[in-house]
Formats: sequence, C-alpha cells, structure tokens
Amino acid sequence: MINLPRTLTLVTMTALMLSACATKPDPIPEPQPVVEETPAPIMEPESRPEVLAPVQSPSTSLAPNQPFPGSLEDFAYSTGGDARIYFSYDQFTLSADARQTLRQQAEWLNRYNSYTAVVEGHADERGTRQYNIALGARRANSVKAFLVSQGVEPSRLTTVSYGKERPIDGRSNEEGWARNRNGYTNLRPVGQS
Repeated sequence: MINLPRTLTLVTMTALMLSACATKPDPIPEPQPVVEETPAPIMEPESRPEVLAPVQSPSTSLAPNQPFPGSLEDFAYSTGGDARIYFSYDQFTLSADARQTLRQQAEWLNRYNSYTAVVEGHADERGTRQYNIALGARRANSVKAFLVSQGVEPSRLTTVSYGKERPIDGRSNEEGWARNRNGYTNLRPVGQS
C-alpha cells in the first residue's frame, strides 16, 4: 500500500528541489576591457630670464610712459634724454647747459648707487689723432671732476678718451663736428666691466 500523503509530500519536495536546481543563476558579466585614460601632459610654464629691477616702494606710482625708477631709461629721462654734454671747439670747459645736465646726472647717480660710470671724452675729426686723444681725456676728466664735486663717489667713475675715433655724427660740417665734441656718461651696473 502506498501512503498517499507521504508520497505526495515526497513528490512535492522532489519537485521543489528539482525546480530549485533548474533556476539559472544570475549570469556573470563578461569582463570589459579596461581603458586607461592617459592624463594630459603637465606643461611647465615658459621660463623667462629674470630681470632684476630696482625695488619700487608701494607708495610710488608711475605716470604713463615714465620709466621705472633706477633703470637706465630712468637715467636718460631724469637727465633730459641725453647722457652727453657738448663742448666748444678745442675746449674742455663746461658750459652752463653742460653743468645743469651734469647736476641732474650727479643727483641720479647719488640716488642710485647700483651703477658705476665710464665717462667718455670725444672730439671732432679735425686735428691729429694724438691731439684729439689728449683733448678727449681732458673733456672726460672735466666731466668726472664736476660729478665728484656734486657728491658722486670718485671710485664709481672712470674715464676714457676716444678722441676722434668714435664719432656719433658722420658729417664733415659744423653741425656734425659740434655733435662729436662731447663727454658721454656711460652707465654700467656695479660689477659689470
């Protein structure tokens, strides 16, 4: 004899077990290829040479087109735009205009002691080479002596004579000769030859 409730229970359990085994498990996702993003290259800022300029105090404001205080451009601006003073024919004495320009140069040099100056003496093309070298030396020394009299430290000034060898005006007439008879204050940062 077959026990029906027991058989039914057994069949039900078997069916449940078989149905549990028949359920498919969740599919395992296929591995996806890993795409690594390459980071953008890090660009270094463009290097620029460092320019050393005199320190400006916060209270100082510049007018438009005014050069930075203590720069070579400021020297030209402060002294009337020309570092040259001019002499009369065959002379090494300083005119009133030359003295005024040299006072401005001395004032600037006394304010900014990070510069030295080579005072150049020049002559026009007339006369011998030797005569003009000697005349250029007297002109350079005249300029140096005046700057020293205005308080510029003598150790910051040197002189050189070019005579007629380095004209700034190539004309062989009164105007050209007048421009070539000059003393030139050539600034250099301290430590530079």
